[in-house]
Amino acid sequence: MELSDYLRIIRQRGWIIILLAVLTAVTAFGYSKMQTPVYESNLRLLVRPARTDFGQSQAARELLGNYEQWLRSSYRAQAVIDQLQLDMTAGELLGDVSVASDRLGLVLQLVIENTDGDLANDIATAWGNLLIQWQQGENEKNRQEDRITIEFQDNPQYSLASPQTKINTAAGFVFGALLGIILIFLLEWLESGVMRRSEDVERYLEIPVVGRIPNQ
Repeated sequence: MELSDYLRIIRQRGWIIILLAVLTAVTAFGYSKMQTPVYESNLRLLVRPARTDFGQSQAARELLGNYEQWLRSSYRAQAVIDQLQLDMTAGELLGDVSVASDRLGLVLQLVIENTDGDLANDIATAWGNLLIQWQQGENEKNRQEDRITIEFQDNPQYSLASPQTKINTAAGFVFGALLGIILIFLLEWLESGVMRRSEDVERYLEIPVVGRIPNQ
């Protein structure tokens, strides 16, 4: 097919691309609006050794993995449930929690998902305070210079995790446009044996058109 053929197809059937793109975009937008919003609360905890020498800093880095496992516990989940009087099981709450650590920056990150943003912040705060209180108890067993403190870098802040309405709508538009392109070329392929124009006669029969009967 030549460039002129592609341009002709776009002129004749381009409306199909636009229609499908708009329909899928509207569908994606409507579907996103029907979903229950889920918010994500982020809490960053700073881990600070009493000494800044290499040995103490390395020990704090090694402890980050232990802190992660300590936080990912049904005991901690149940303690938060009891404190905030949540109507859920420890397993359900743990499913909405993720913990990660930055060994270079000595930071723990706690992420809580919930359909209530303020409640997600409360859960993150309570969960972080559990670790701080536990570490304070551990510090009582150690000398002053061997202690490690944990503190909030900032108050937890929540943001919308899903649905991402704008992204979903844009993706729906692109998907619909691609679907429309596939559809119009499929239609062209199905009709490829049908000759409607003089150009079709010349292309398929490889003979020039010397005349034509005008439409009445």
